[in-house]
Amino acid sequence: MHSFELGVLGVLGICIAGGVVGAWIFQKLNIPQVVGYIVVGVLIGDTAFGLLHPSDIVALRPFNNFALGLIGFLVGGELSGSIFKKYGKQFTLILLGEGLAAFLLVGIASTLIVYLVCHSWVTAIAAGIVFGAIASATDPASTIDVLWEYRSAGVLTTAIVAIVALDDALAMTLYGLGTSIATILTQEGGDASIGLTMLHTGKELIGAIMLGVVCGFVLDAMMQYLPQTEKRLGMSIGVLLVCIGLSVAFEMDVILATMAVGIVLVNRAPNRSKKLFETVRSFSTPIYIIFFVLVGARLSLGNMPAWIWALVVTYVVMRSLGKWIGAFWGGRLSKAEKPVQNYMGMALFAQGGVAVGLSIVASQNLQHIQVTEGLSLGDTIIFTVTATTLCVQLIGPAFAKLSIKKAGEIGRNVTEEDVMAELKVADVVDTGVVPLLEGTPLEVVAQSFAAQDTFVYPVVSKEGHIIGVLTFEMLKELLTDRDTWQWLLVGDVMQPLRHRLSSQMNLGEALQDMSNNQLEALPVVESDQSAKLIGVLDVRAARRSVGAELVRRKTAA
Repeated sequence: MHSFELGVLGVLGICIAGGVVGAWIFQKLNIPQVVGYIVVGVLIGDTAFGLLHPSDIVALRPFNNFALGLIGFLVGGELSGSIFKKYGKQFTLILLGEGLAAFLLVGIASTLIVYLVCHSWVTAIAAGIVFGAIASATDPASTIDVLWEYRSAGVLTTAIVAIVALDDALAMTLYGLGTSIATILTQEGGDASIGLTMLHTGKELIGAIMLGVVCGFVLDAMMQYLPQTEKRLGMSIGVLLVCIGLSVAFEMDVILATMAVGIVLVNRAPNRSKKLFETVRSFSTPIYIIFFVLVGARLSLGNMPAWIWALVVTYVVMRSLGKWIGAFWGGRLSKAEKPVQNYMGMALFAQGGVAVGLSIVASQNLQHIQVTEGLSLGDTIIFTVTATTLCVQLIGPAFAKLSIKKAGEIGRNVTEEDVMAELKVADVVDTGVVPLLEGTPLEVVAQSFAAQDTFVYPVVSKEGHIIGVLTFEMLKELLTDRDTWQWLLVGDVMQPLRHRLSSQMNLGEALQDMSNNQLEALPVVESDQSAKLIGVLDVRAARRSVGAELVRRKTAA
């Protein structure tokens, strides 16, 4: 048992370290980081070097559920009631359009190809129905990861989040109907029932939502008694784990359940939950890396017949067309904004865990149907969906990025920290502050403090080199003895220079250093090599500038 745990820890290390390196390489190529995670997974899985064995992937299945649960929770946090009130009709028509179009195009094309191979319309139609149902699913994980990576915001981003969040419910409904029909067609005298299958599907969907709502109310009630962010984070993770565990135990949809938790929280306590969602997102990166690397690792593509590769290509092309055309017409019928009509379909190409999971269930139900000698319909579905998932997971994030880029929504969902990370000290420094000569009388200095809104003045020598600072606090200590102002000089009361900033320093790092040293203002020099004075960085003025830039960007969004 001890060696097995060491093996799991080693696998986690490989996943995280390899995923980070892969993401860095692909970001340098201007490709979304999630593609790097998946490619690393493919390389270390059975398809390439075989560093991750199927037993390792099975042992780490709880991490997959945890990652999906976090994704569902954060997606739910984006879905406030006001959004659905404003865009409900639009979301419904787009969802039905892209889901049903993919179902029909993939279903018809798959039916024809399978018939050419097995010459049985019953088997071909059963295969087409199942492939069509699986094709309607969209992977929320990689799509949402792209939106977060590129800080997108706007009408298209809002629509994408809502559609990928609801797509699971539509896909599972179509799948429930499709597999019932396929089982009835292929089981002579079997006991398959569309009603029973739909009842089971309804339990999965409605049960998941009800579980999530209950957990959401529990979490909201607990948060009222936990003011500290750390304790709220701990309670949230605990409630989410319970929700995920119950969903798995009762075979309910994990994403829908945790998404319901997020929806309840953001609508009942929008202000209180805002910081919580930000904290959860900030700590969840390693979990996502493990999840996507494992997605790539389990894509084992073995020796597949040539006709299955033809089916794979057809599936990918028809599914992509279905998503694109269906989303366009859904947006057009609902009179959605032009970016939603034109670019929504491109953001829905990714296919992931839901499709693979449905294919596994379908393969178990249809394993007894032979397509060719030695190859069952169940195996055909597994091979095809595995290969298509690899293909669309590689192209899907790139097209999702292209869609938000075309819509002009990249970089709009920013925080103060994002703005500060992009700025340098030179961008907000006050260059209008006139330095004081060390020989200047204090009486003159007092007039300067009264005339300007500056509480820190840099002091320079006769040669122009900065040698110290004079603050308003120092001056106040001499207010009781104004007679001394006529003969005291700046050099007599200044504070020797202990801290200064370079104009090329990152603004966020500079403000953090000033906070750590409890400083409200510091002189700024040209560079670490040059002591030429540029001006003064005042914390209040810098934060006002950052706030104004943040408002400008959010207004544009």
